[in-house]
Amino acid sequence: MTTNILKDLVIEKLCTVYDPEIPVNIWELGLVYDIEFPKPSEVLVHMTLTAPGCPIADEIVQQVHDTIMEIEGIDSVTVNLVFEPAWTPDRMSEVAKLELGYDI
Repeated sequence: MTTNILKDLVIEKLCTVYDPEIPVNIWELGLVYDIEFPKPSEVLVHMTLTAPGCPIADEIVQQVHDTIMEIEGIDSVTVNLVFEPAWTPDRMSEVAKLELGYDI
């Protein structure tokens, strides 16, 4: 499987992960900063949260890990939670902004 196809599958899976307090998935919120493939069967996700003190941070990270592990051929997923650069609403997609009522 090519890296582009694999990345599309990872993004598709990330679109199923939500912060329970926000009705938009983490991909559209712009919480995922980067997706890397150190080896063909390994995925490294660099992501953040809307706030560093998020009480369900561990749950969201675990959801990201578990949902990507569902992809056939993936043997390892590492989720790197970072807070630099800080997340801002500017990172949201147009879809997320519309859903949340932001002016675009």
